[in-house]
Amino acid sequence: MAWLCVGLGFVIVIIAVGLTWRAKRSADKDPSWYMFASLTMFFAVVLAAIFGDINFWYNMQPYYDIENLNTYPSVNPATETGQRLMDAGRVYFADNTKLDTSRAMGFKNLDLYCVAPIVNGNTALQTYDFWAVGLNCCSGVSSDFRCGEFNNPHARSGLRLMRDDQRPFFRLAVQQAAAAHKLKATHPLFFYWLQDPVGEMNSYRDSGFKYYLLGIFTHFAFNLFCTMVAVIGFSRMGKA
Repeated sequence: MAWLCVGLGFVIVIIAVGLTWRAKRSADKDPSWYMFASLTMFFAVVLAAIFGDINFWYNMQPYYDIENLNTYPSVNPATETGQRLMDAGRVYFADNTKLDTSRAMGFKNLDLYCVAPIVNGNTALQTYDFWAVGLNCCSGVSSDFRCGEFNNPHARSGLRLMRDDQRPFFRLAVQQAAAAHKLKATHPLFFYWLQDPVGEMNSYRDSGFKYYLLGIFTHFAFNLFCTMVAVIGFSRMGKA
């Protein structure tokens, strides 16, 4: 539906170009305003498609994706496996769950993909399937992890990583950590470590609407400025 709206926008642009061409061939019509309308509508459609797609990709799509997934309370990493929670979007972990920063790892590929296992207590796990993740928040050469709310003692929840382009690199970081610390990670799931996953998820939606409205009013101001310049310019040329 979104791309259909973009297509309809280009149809309007084509109609405006046709009116410009017809006015240009007519002796009693000035094509200047038709040409101006064609250009401004073309830029409006192109900019709306580009920035709207960027806004959807970074804000609205993560919100919708997580909203469509399941919520799991009181998850104990010592007893649960990643394969049983494949549809998890928001996870609230059991008491005594924490980050094991001593086994953190970073994988470098332009950005530094940082991971740390989520554990319960000090007991070794049969499989380390729950991992906190972040970008450029660890050194990559020592076991440190400064991602998300790592220093918040009340943080005990996870918001699922939804970026398909980042997941393979986090998986490689987990493989490095497993090899370095002799761990088993059968089906690793990746989460942003924080206290309030619902608030974080809603911030995606709020940011999406904020940038949507910002784009509308910014383009309105820009279009108004262009119209004023065109009025002054055409009036001086005797075409207003």
